[in-house]
Amino acid sequence: MFENNRLCRLLNIKYPLFQGGMAWIAGGRLAAAVSNAGGLGIIGAGGAEASWLEEQIKLVKEKTDRPFGVNLMLALPNIEELIDVVVREKVPAVTTGAGNPGIYMEKFKEAGIKVIPVVASVALAKRLVRLGADAVIAEGMESGGHIGEMSTMCLVPMICDAVDVPVIAAGGVADGRGFMAAFALGAEGVQIGTRFICSEECEVHPAYQEKVLKARDRATVICGTVTNHPVRAIHNKFTRHYLQCEFSGMKKEELEELGRGKYPAAALNGDVEYGTILAGEIAGLINEIKPAGKIVEDIINHALRIKAMWGEL
Repeated sequence: MFENNRLCRLLNIKYPLFQGGMAWIAGGRLAAAVSNAGGLGIIGAGGAEASWLEEQIKLVKEKTDRPFGVNLMLALPNIEELIDVVVREKVPAVTTGAGNPGIYMEKFKEAGIKVIPVVASVALAKRLVRLGADAVIAEGMESGGHIGEMSTMCLVPMICDAVDVPVIAAGGVADGRGFMAAFALGAEGVQIGTRFICSEECEVHPAYQEKVLKARDRATVICGTVTNHPVRAIHNKFTRHYLQCEFSGMKKEELEELGRGKYPAAALNGDVEYGTILAGEIAGLINEIKPAGKIVEDIINHALRIKAMWGEL
């Protein structure tokens, strides 16, 4: 099914399935497990020190000889150090967010690194392809964490029509149905984050995983519209308080301070009542913790069964 897939050829991967580079919790163990299963495992460098990133890259190289990637949040104050590590370690691919990778493109290209930005609009996708992006991740607002304004269903086909590089669909994918739906929309791959929160290799607190497992269809809410940095998270005491402050007219600066450090408080320390539990709407479909490799296998097998059914229609 994937022999002629442009994304698989571009990255030398078996399946066009990316694991989301989730900050703080997507480390080397998870990335290696996904890459070994045939996808593209991605280390999340958001909030990380350069020394930690170097350790995780070395860990991946010890555990797999398959391609992998690093997610870089370009607005980080230490982004230059992180990029130096990525270039020095010859990481096969980077996915980028929170900024324009254009100023670093030449450096990446000289190192042979494939550059795949996350985009939430057609205009941004077109601009970054002109600057040299090898592919783009079209991320809809169903995803967890920072979100844009458009849904995956609408965003993906619009971007597919606008650019000539492979498009990876993200936001609202957790099983073979979402995988095949993304291809029906014109995408050539998918990126999956929330499903891998509930993998055995994810470096996240068990209490956080339990919240994702218990999530139902309306479990997530959007906070941060006043600060122009909307975030999707599972509803808890903190989101209730934050939304009250937001609707009461609290100033942007005060709201930003209120939310500072709340995600690692939940993800690393297990404060799932007053921390921020970033997760996508698809959390309502997740009901068990599995090895990351088994998650990849199940999604691909599910997708192949659906493809076989389509052939009978």
